[in-house]
Amino acid sequence: MAGSDTGPKAFENSLTLSPEQIEAGRLLFAGPCDFFHGAQQLDQLPPPGEPEVAFAGRSNVGKSSLINAITGRKSLARASSEPGRTKQLNFFNLAGRLILVDMPGYGFAKAAKAVKEDWQEMMFSYLRGRPSLRRVILLLDSRIETKASDREVMDLFDRAAINFQVVLTKCDSVKPRAEEARYRGVLEEVARHPAAHPVVIATSSETGRGIPELRAELAGFAQP
Repeated sequence: MAGSDTGPKAFENSLTLSPEQIEAGRLLFAGPCDFFHGAQQLDQLPPPGEPEVAFAGRSNVGKSSLINAITGRKSLARASSEPGRTKQLNFFNLAGRLILVDMPGYGFAKAAKAVKEDWQEMMFSYLRGRPSLRRVILLLDSRIETKASDREVMDLFDRAAINFQVVLTKCDSVKPRAEEARYRGVLEEVARHPAAHPVVIATSSETGRGIPELRAELAGFAQP
């Protein structure tokens, strides 16, 4: 089954979900998933309703690819042709039971300081003031070290008191020993943040690794 390879021993804690939980995730994400709202400002947000899970990550971390992989679509989420340009929160309705929120990428090197500060202000206000938000999935690239901007965003989640979970992307591009070292480093990073979920999931949008486990985790927030 896709996503069930054992990988390095460090990944055992991401594979403890029951077959029933995996199946619940599969069934949920087999349902319809459609874009229904975009918001560039806080006053444009849709009214809170179904539980929400948001996806955050640096530009080029593979966020659009991961959202497409978990929903089984090829182009539900689209990457901006110029990282840092898209500042819109995109909302997707998953089977009327869960809302997926695609947050704008951060860490774009060419953006002006004012643009970066504006991103933080808008995202913090959304995170702190959204009663339907259950968790943020923070994507980190498995091929590179954790950046200062990643740590700043983790600190932002702590200040907003919103639960977040780290998901490693592009694990098919990393050799096992390097991947395990990266994974263990991320676990140590996560342990320093009170708002962080302790389980880190390693994924690949190309091979499907970790996708069933991530679906199962997210299904736990869905309405019956």
